[in-house]
Amino acid sequence: MGVKEIQKEKNEQYKERHALAVGRLRGIVTEETAPGKYVPYFQDTALFLLEIENVRSKVASGEWERYSLEEMQSLNEILYSDVLGERYGSSYANPVCAEEKLGLGLGRLLSLLYTEMRSGIPYSFEDRRDYLTILYELFIEVYNCFERTAEEGKAEAGKSGEAEGASEGLEKQIRDIIYWYASDYCDVFLADRIMEQIDPEYSFAADIIEHADLEDDRYLYRFGEYITENELGTARHLRALPEETIRRMADVYTEGYRIGFINTGKDLSKKSVVNIRYSLGFERVIRAAVENFRKMGLRPVIYRAASGVITKRERHKIGYYGAVANWQYEYDHRQDQALFMDKRYIERRLEVMRTVYEQNRELAAQFAGPAVMETFGEAPFSPKAVPEAPSYTEEQRELALRYDSRSGQITNEYIRGEERSFTIVAYPVPEIGEKYPEIFDEVIRINTLDAKLYEKVQQTMIDALDQGEYVHVTGKGGNRTDIRVHLHPLADPEKETKFENCVADVNIPVGEVFTSPVLEGTDGVLHVSRVYLEGLEYRDLELTFRDGMIEDYRCGTFPDEEQGRRYIYDNILKNHSTLPLGEFAIGTNTTAYVAAKKYGIEDKMPILIAEKTGPHFAVGDTCYSWSEDIRVYNPSGKEIIAKDNSISLKRRDDVSKAYFHCHTDITLPYEELEEISVVTKEGKHIILLKDGKFVLPGTEILNEPLKELINEKEEMKCQK
Repeated sequence: MGVKEIQKEKNEQYKERHALAVGRLRGIVTEETAPGKYVPYFQDTALFLLEIENVRSKVASGEWERYSLEEMQSLNEILYSDVLGERYGSSYANPVCAEEKLGLGLGRLLSLLYTEMRSGIPYSFEDRRDYLTILYELFIEVYNCFERTAEEGKAEAGKSGEAEGASEGLEKQIRDIIYWYASDYCDVFLADRIMEQIDPEYSFAADIIEHADLEDDRYLYRFGEYITENELGTARHLRALPEETIRRMADVYTEGYRIGFINTGKDLSKKSVVNIRYSLGFERVIRAAVENFRKMGLRPVIYRAASGVITKRERHKIGYYGAVANWQYEYDHRQDQALFMDKRYIERRLEVMRTVYEQNRELAAQFAGPAVMETFGEAPFSPKAVPEAPSYTEEQRELALRYDSRSGQITNEYIRGEERSFTIVAYPVPEIGEKYPEIFDEVIRINTLDAKLYEKVQQTMIDALDQGEYVHVTGKGGNRTDIRVHLHPLADPEKETKFENCVADVNIPVGEVFTSPVLEGTDGVLHVSRVYLEGLEYRDLELTFRDGMIEDYRCGTFPDEEQGRRYIYDNILKNHSTLPLGEFAIGTNTTAYVAAKKYGIEDKMPILIAEKTGPHFAVGDTCYSWSEDIRVYNPSGKEIIAKDNSISLKRRDDVSKAYFHCHTDITLPYEELEEISVVTKEGKHIILLKDGKFVLPGTEILNEPLKELINEKEEMKCQK
C-alpha cells in the first residue's frame, strides 16, 4: 500500500474522533465554563481551530481549487494575521502578552499551546485529519482541565460564585498534559518527519511543483504557507525569464550537486533520493531541477519546514517554506521544549528515531543528501530578548546537546556521511529593493563565474599557503582582529596539500580555499564590526581563541553585556561552553563583494556568498565532519590532508566527543582587513592580501572587480 493510500486509511480511522473533536470545539466557542480570565483565550483559540478545519474541508472537497486569487489571499491573511507586525503584541502567541493576560507560569504554557495549534495550518492543506484531530484533542484536554478547576472552585466556595483563578496544581496538570502529548505522539509526528525526509512517496510539495499551472499565482497558496510579495514577486520574475535562463539556473544547481560527488570520490549511482530544500516562489527552477535529478536517477523528497514543537529545530527553517510571518515569534518560541523536556523525553525521541531508521534501513541508505536553494534580501532581523520566552535550564542544555550528539550518530549509522553530499546556492527576493531584477541578473552572473579561472588563481594561493607553518590575519582601523591560524605539516609536499581548492560544486558560487586548522597554536582575536549569521545580527562581535578553542566572547548587539554573551552562547556556541575553530578560509570572489557594495546589500548577503568575500573563520565542526577518512584531492592531483583536528580525532575512541553538530562561518570583509600573510617555519612572511587587495603574484586578477569600486568612489568625490 502506498503512502497516499495509507493516509486515506488513517483519515478514515480518525473520522469519528475528528467529528467529536470538531463538535466539541464548536461548543467551546460559546461556553463560559472555564475560570473567568481564561474564557477569551479558549473561545478565540477554538474559533481559530474551526477556521483551520474550514480550510481542510474546502481542500478535501475540491472547493478550494475554485477560489479566486483574491479569495485565497484573504484566507491566507486571516490564518497568519494574529502574529503579523504589531498584532503580535496582543496575541496569545506572544509569551509577554500571554503572561500579562493569563498569569505567570500558566501564560507561558498556554502560549506554547496556542503556538502548537497554529502548527495545524499546513496540516489543513495536506488534509491531515489525523494530525488535526490530535491537536484538537490536546486543546480540548487542556480546556477540560480548566473546566474542572472552575467547578472545584465553585464547590469550595459553597457554590456561591465564580472561582477566580486556577488551583495551585493546575500549572502542573497542564505541563503534564503537554509532556505526554509530546512523548506519546513522538511515534506519529517524529516518525512521519523522518519518513518525509527519506521517502519520495511523501510527495505533497513535489506534486504541486511538477503538475500545477505555474503561470497562475494561485498555485502558491496551495502549499498552506504564508505568502507575501516576495513569493509572488519571485514567481512572476521567473515567469518573465527566458527558458534558457531557467535551465541555466537549474543546471548550475544540479551540476554542482553531481560534481560534488565526483570531487569527493563518492558514488552517486548507489543513491536514488535527493532532498530539495527551497523557499516558495522558485518553482519554475525547481521543476527544471527535478527533471535534471531524475535523469541522474534521483527522485526528490521535498518536505515542509517543521511547524510543531515535536519536530521543530529551534527557529531554523529546514525544508521548504513560504514567508516567515514574524521572526520575533519564531525566536520567542525557539526553546518551547524547555517547558517539558527531561531525560525520559529525550530517550523517547531517540528510541523512536532508531526504530524508524531500522525499519527503513534500505530506504535511508538511498538518501544522497540535500540540494539547497536559499534566498536573501529580506529585511535583516535583530531579535529582542524576552525573559518571558521559554529558555533551557543548564540541565536541559546538556540534554539538548546529548540529543544532538546521539541523534547525529544514529543518522550517520543509516545515512553514512562518507556516502552523502550536498549543494547550496542562493538568489535574492524582491524585498531586496527596487533594483531587484538587476540584482537578480547580477547574482546569476556571480553564480556562473568561470570556475577554471578561479581554480588556477586559487592554486597559486595554495602553493604559497602550503609553505606556511601558520597564517597571520590582522584587521585595520577599528577592527581588532589579530589571529594566528596554525596549519598542518606536510609529510610529502609533492603529493600533499593543506587547503582545498573550492570552486563551484557543493558551495556555489566560486571561490575559496579552506583548511581545517591545527587547534594547538591557533591563538588570537577575531573581530567583526557587523555581521549577520543565520539571519541574526551581531554588532561588534569578538571571539578570543586559545589553542584553537573559543576562550572568551562578547558583542555589542544588546546594551547589557551579559545579554550579548547569552546571545552568542545560544546562537553561535549552540549551548556549548566552547567550540573549536573548525575551518579557516580565504574567499576570492571580489565580483560578489563589489556587487554587494554597488547595490548597498552587504547586510543582506547570505553567508554562502558573503564567506567568499574575505577571509572567514568557522566555529564548530570541520568541513569534513563524518567523512574525514575519505581521500580527497585537488584538481592539481595533490591529496588534501588537513581534514582533522584534535577534537574530530576523538571519533576513533568515542564518537560522542568528536562532533558539535554545528558549523558557523564568520567573514571578515576586505575593507576591515589589514593583512593576511603566510609565515614559514624559517620565519619568512609571504603576503597574500594587503590593505584589502590581493598582492601575491599570480592573484592580482582578483583585484580587477575592485577597480570598478575604486573608480566609482573617485567619480563620487569629483561630483562632490
